[in-house]
Amino acid sequence: MTSGSEIYQFGPFRLDPAVGILYRGDEPTMLGRRAVVLLCRLLENARAPVSKDVLVEAGWGGLAVADNNLTVQIAALRRVLAEADAERWIETMPRRGYRYVGPPAVVTNVRDVPASAASALALPEKPSVAVLPFLNLSGDPEQDYFADGIVDEIITGLARIKWLFVIARNSSFAYKGRITDVKQVGRELGVRYVLEGSVRRSGGSVRVIGQMIDASTGAHVWAERYDCNSADIFSLQDEISLSAVGAIAPSLRKAEFERVKRKRPESLDAYDLVLQAQPDVDSGMPEQVTRGLTLLERAIALEPAYALAHGNAAMCHHCLFLRAGLQEANRTASIRHARLAIIHGQDDAAALTLAGFSLGMDGHDRGAAFTALEAALALSPSSALTYILGSVILGWGGDAERAIEWSERGMRLSPFDPWTFAAFDAQAMSHLLRGRYEDSCRAAYKSVQANPAHSITYVQLAAALAKLGRFEEAMAAAARVLELQPSFRYGRQFAGVNCAPELASTLGSALRDAGLPE
Repeated sequence: MTSGSEIYQFGPFRLDPAVGILYRGDEPTMLGRRAVVLLCRLLENARAPVSKDVLVEAGWGGLAVADNNLTVQIAALRRVLAEADAERWIETMPRRGYRYVGPPAVVTNVRDVPASAASALALPEKPSVAVLPFLNLSGDPEQDYFADGIVDEIITGLARIKWLFVIARNSSFAYKGRITDVKQVGRELGVRYVLEGSVRRSGGSVRVIGQMIDASTGAHVWAERYDCNSADIFSLQDEISLSAVGAIAPSLRKAEFERVKRKRPESLDAYDLVLQAQPDVDSGMPEQVTRGLTLLERAIALEPAYALAHGNAAMCHHCLFLRAGLQEANRTASIRHARLAIIHGQDDAAALTLAGFSLGMDGHDRGAAFTALEAALALSPSSALTYILGSVILGWGGDAERAIEWSERGMRLSPFDPWTFAAFDAQAMSHLLRGRYEDSCRAAYKSVQANPAHSITYVQLAAALAKLGRFEEAMAAAARVLELQPSFRYGRQFAGVNCAPELASTLGSALRDAGLPE
């Protein structure tokens, strides 16, 4: 899901300024971000000259740069356009600058619609539900995280019901801020029921309104209003989850209702801190992860046995280990927090999933990792993140077919998940290991589209392109790896994740051919 930014479509190309990618058809080109910025400025002023000063300001932000820097970027842009016999679409105007003279660029807002929504998904055999983000009616945007936390708990509770197919939080939240048509949501996510609502928090009181709709008919199945004090918020979340489950299956046995309940952190302050840290944890970017880790450490200080706080801290240290210098201190901290998450989180699928990932990737103990992941799935069979992160461990471990199977299951549970880039990475390396280089390349391109800011996506793309003999493109992808992560060395990466020897040999030779340092 994207935010509604403008997309430029011209000839066979599509420019997405928000993510900084120029696509030819459905495949991203290897055009750098600075050239993308320059192209955007030219398209905004199509048919009119754009001065060199304006372009330098757009591309370099006022830095003093030599004229040849702009010339180099325009040349790179023309090389990409030349692949479609369109290099003359950018005209040089002596002493004036440049202008775009190609076909008219059609401006659309297609990013308002999930990319995966082209066709409806088939309904699962068992009852299926998506919980959409609740509206924050508090009048304070800073309270969004509180409303989101209530929805998280409802999803977590519903996902513990084995017979229920629950769409993961990340796909549900693709609809945040949108005016939604419930029938369309049902088609796009492949669910029968949609739960939506609102939260109003004022002082110490909270009002939550929820309603469940049959997406196939638009009929209301259940609606309720709840009022309570903030101190009772966890009981409120349980009550809403139980009511939602009861609306889908009135004959549900008491034992199934009890599955929705789970242990809550005693400190609401710690709970708030973890909610606020989550976006930074999920970013996978060292600077943001460091900020999130500060919040998590405060939560753990308040509540040392908070399993999810430890699980998220383990993920933060994992990111810092692999993307910020392979420091042993980060690896050790990742494993330590993972073990604490398992000790304190036997009833928390999310904590077990994050802990298992750290044990597998940083602790190099895949047996312990899958013990934790399987325990998470026993608690929450609809946990998309468990399958996606498990597919990454399987991929680096050389278990190619199982990695692909787990990645596909994860993406079915969460079609718009921001973690899908990791699932596609698992597919790319697994297809590469099996000699299916075209399939590997397709998966790698999808990974780049899903997360163009992550270096590992370009690692897989460079390898696949090299295996296909497309060395110029492979070297461009390799250059992007080093642009995003200058310290990248594939030998150290392989050692860091305990890469299977056969995969290390196949992937390493391809990356060497692409020009990446060992």
